Amino acid sequence: MNHSEAATTSLPDSPVSIYDRFTSLYDLMFRFNRYGASVERFLRENPLPLPAGARVLDAGCGTGLLTLALLRVLPRPARVTAVDLSRRSLATARRAVNKSAHDPRHRVAFLQADALSLPFPDHTFDAVVTSGVLEYLPLGEGLGELARVLTPGGHLLFLPVRPAPLSRLLEVMFRFKAHPPQSVERETRRFFRVIEHHRFNPLEPIGWTKTAVLAQKT
Repeated sequence: MNHSEAATTSLPDSPVSIYDRFTSLYDLMFRFNRYGASVERFLRENPLPLPAGARVLDAGCGTGLLTLALLRVLPRPARVTAVDLSRRSLATARRAVNKSAHDPRHRVAFLQADALSLPFPDHTFDAVVTSGVLEYLPLGEGLGELARVLTPGGHLLFLPVRPAPLSRLLEVMFRFKAHPPQSVERETRRFFRVIEHHRFNPLEPIGWTKTAVLAQKT
């Protein structure tokens, strides 16, 4: 399914319908599970090497977890494009951004799009961030599409789900599949140089299910 088809699909079991139904639950979870605070802390301690005016893509922004974190921590003006397959998620993310306190020099645009068929030319973005998306996609194809829209030397930050008892429960709830860590490592290295594979403190809620991978397009 490409992004234009996704915009018009309304079948009950289509990806758009499924993601739309998850929007409220995702938003509720992220309000209370402190994932956002963990991501913000990680980005402050491991700043993305971005120039002023950097073009950043949040691929599969959901209800705005990474978009909000970026807007709060990036020290220089940036142009952030947030895309998602779900219109309800995009609307929720837009409202959250409009209510948030962040550097007004940042520019944010929201767009409905499919992460496997991004509506951007090659080498459009200086950085791509994504969380909770690759688990719904063929891993190699998803990473390849993110690499396509990155400039040479650009950076990818993604937060893969770490297979664990809690993540298996989330797989049932949200109909995704966590990729084995060996597959994540292998497929990432097809397109990128891995800079860091970060394990969050186990006392942080995000550490129960997620890690963070920072990589650079080769």
